[in-house]
Amino acid sequence: MITPIGEGPFAAEAGQARRTHVDPLAPLRTPDDPPWDVYLTGTVFLDIIFTGLDTAPVRGTESWARGMGSSPGGVANMATALARLGLRTSLAAAFGDDHYGEYCWDALEQGEHIDLSSSRTIGGWHSPVTVSMAYEGERTMVSHGHEPPPAPGAVPAGVPDHPSHARAAVASLTPGRSAPWIAEAARRGTRVFADVGWDDTGAWDLAGLTDLAHCEAFLPNAEEAMRYTGASCPRAAAHALTAHVPLAVVTLGAEGAYAVDRRTGESAEVPAIAVEALDPTGAGDVFVAGFVTGTLADWPLADRLAFAGLTAALSVQEFGGSLSAPGWSEIAAWWRRVQSVTGQDPAPLRRYAFLESLLPHEAARPWPLRRAVPTIGFGRSA
Repeated sequence: MITPIGEGPFAAEAGQARRTHVDPLAPLRTPDDPPWDVYLTGTVFLDIIFTGLDTAPVRGTESWARGMGSSPGGVANMATALARLGLRTSLAAAFGDDHYGEYCWDALEQGEHIDLSSSRTIGGWHSPVTVSMAYEGERTMVSHGHEPPPAPGAVPAGVPDHPSHARAAVASLTPGRSAPWIAEAARRGTRVFADVGWDDTGAWDLAGLTDLAHCEAFLPNAEEAMRYTGASCPRAAAHALTAHVPLAVVTLGAEGAYAVDRRTGESAEVPAIAVEALDPTGAGDVFVAGFVTGTLADWPLADRLAFAGLTAALSVQEFGGSLSAPGWSEIAAWWRRVQSVTGQDPAPLRRYAFLESLLPHEAARPWPLRRAVPTIGFGRSA
């Protein structure tokens, strides 16, 4: 196990650290490539995050948090994580015409350089909001929102019928509901990576995930994988899932992750990096983003798992979803620092040696880095 580094949250100073440009797909790019590396669609929330709570809020009392931040959330967590890892990311989503929607749009387009040409602003529709309270390594969330009204040529959720042409897409599957854009993307040669949320119906029927047939990879957590397959352990569940999708990746929480590729017969397991978790919000999205990045870059399966786990581990040391997604400078700072720890076991470090050729070579910054925490401004746009 690699020794956890630093005290308190892992972060980047003044936001400029994550601006370091690394293109993990540079050796593979050609003039005939699609315009985007990854396409996403879904709901953007305004996330308001309270951290530094000693315990869960108690009914009838007032709790004070020692920290607070705000950022785009929901599908924006995944889009931000992908963009910070150097992938050209396109997002189709509905935005309210309130100040929250304006803030989220600007943060994603101007701050993260995410393409929003397939997104739309809806007059008179207020932005969905989530309040997240982080304590004891977990979080409790309260959300509010309404479905956006349909636009001409769009399904009720405001998703375009024809997704942007991209190398890959990330889809969140819903039991019993098909999303036509997934099949359309797959027909155009887009590699679809899917995750899934908790099945509130209790059915846990893989037949209800009809769009899984169009996906290249499925990335559930251990509990979801076992419930969907009836397997007694997550590794057996991963193998069972390959009857339905070519590549199954099961996250094992503190144990790491396990993956099986049906096409090559390869399997891999990588342990987790031990860290002190401040807020796990968005860690699953960051894991998927890291795995998609490694897959599109044609890395070996074990390297993809290691990279996904590393990025997720770095993210939980900050609070918030999109706020916590690491960029290449954060990854580089971790790599430089972890190698300098006296008495560090060299064997686990070899697992991450593939990073050396990818990371930026600017002078290492002091550790731990501090990341600027954006929040909603008080002024109005001109």
